[in-house]
Amino acid sequence: MPTERLSVVVTRRLPEVVETRMKELFDVDLNTDDRKMTRDQLAAAMQRADVLVPCVTDHIDAGLLGQAGEKLKLIANYGAGVDHIDVHTARQRGILVSNTPGVMTEDTADMTIALILAVTRRIPEGLAIMQSGRWEGWAPTANLGGRVGGRRLGILGMGRIGQAVARRARAFGMQVHYHNRKRLRPEIEQDLEATYWESLDQMVSRMDIISINCPHTPSTFHLMNARRLKLLKPSAVIVNTSRGEVIDENALTRMLRAGEIAGAGLDVFERGHEINPRLRELSNVVLLPHMGSATVEGRAEMGEKVIINIKTFADGHRPPDLVVPAML
Repeated sequence: MPTERLSVVVTRRLPEVVETRMKELFDVDLNTDDRKMTRDQLAAAMQRADVLVPCVTDHIDAGLLGQAGEKLKLIANYGAGVDHIDVHTARQRGILVSNTPGVMTEDTADMTIALILAVTRRIPEGLAIMQSGRWEGWAPTANLGGRVGGRRLGILGMGRIGQAVARRARAFGMQVHYHNRKRLRPEIEQDLEATYWESLDQMVSRMDIISINCPHTPSTFHLMNARRLKLLKPSAVIVNTSRGEVIDENALTRMLRAGEIAGAGLDVFERGHEINPRLRELSNVVLLPHMGSATVEGRAEMGEKVIINIKTFADGHRPPDLVVPAML
């Protein structure tokens, strides 16, 4: 007799190739209108599903998990970060959590470098001049930015993405420095030509560019707070393609407006899509709508990992990308 297919609820639209494959394998409920689910809708989904496939916009806390039905046994997250899921409570309730690590490493590193170049070379300002028809021709002192070669890049968080950023930065002639919870092995440091700083304060005060590439955890919340931001040189630039909560956004906005920091490139924000309106007004800031992993290839690969995690679980085995609470 054929085995009963798992009931899978997906909270947002996924690439068509991913949704098609899911329909072949599972009894899947797709979110065809692609609107973010309300809390009540998430609760209802968790009551009827064997597997929930959420993404970063779905905040699954202890209260929601308390409303989950007896069927729910796996939360197969579409994305690497799981700070929006209470993994500890999930595991206590016998619900496994998986993610999609490693897929968006190169894409996010590309975007990090793109933001560094956009801010230092004033690309959005030039684009605005061209699109408004205000360009009156080349001039020796017009639209002057800064050269990235030779600048000191301080990477905060030297995991997969941080290391990918370091490799790209070396190709641009930047000097690579980093702060991490654990120091890299000597051979990796040598390969990346990276200098380790045990003190984040000391590193921050000496860098020309800071790249945020660490996850959001209780220990990294506002890691770049007002006090630490004030250690930056007035000519420094800060770029964040990780999690908005790592930076005190209000403090950053005040310092950018006051000219105490030269510029910023932000792909993520402390309050999701609710961005400080004063931040939007600044010409020395490049703002992007969380595009770091937004490539056709990357999003499809994320979906493939989700499917493998669910299929492996359905076959009675441990999902290959199981998130263990102790690792967080």
